[in-house]
Amino acid sequence: MTPEPPVERSKRKNFSGVVVSDRMNKTRVVEITRQVRHPFYEKIVKRTSRFSVHDEANESRLGDLVEIMGTRPLSRTKRWRLVRVVKAAPRSAVDPLRRAENSLASGDGGSLPAKAKP
Repeated sequence: MTPEPPVERSKRKNFSGVVVSDRMNKTRVVEITRQVRHPFYEKIVKRTSRFSVHDEANESRLGDLVEIMGTRPLSRTKRWRLVRVVKAAPRSAVDPLRRAENSLASGDGGSLPAKAKP
């Protein structure tokens, strides 16, 4: 018996984009930006698409440039998986958005301006 040759997989779609949300466990939202020519006006226009991406190890963070690949449906919205982190975003001690949320939760009002009294 001769060994069967490996089955050739179809070429999968690969994109690179920026992580815009890392709030969910093992799921990231990645935004892909592309430029297309307008059919009538022929001006170059930016188009963005947002994809839910499976990140098994939770390795990517907000602002990272990542590479994603199409895969079988993993959930209702996830049809993409993380291949690798191309470039990590600079990390601060606490993200500004989360710092604002924490200050609002503590009750001190954070950096929001106080309402003027008439």
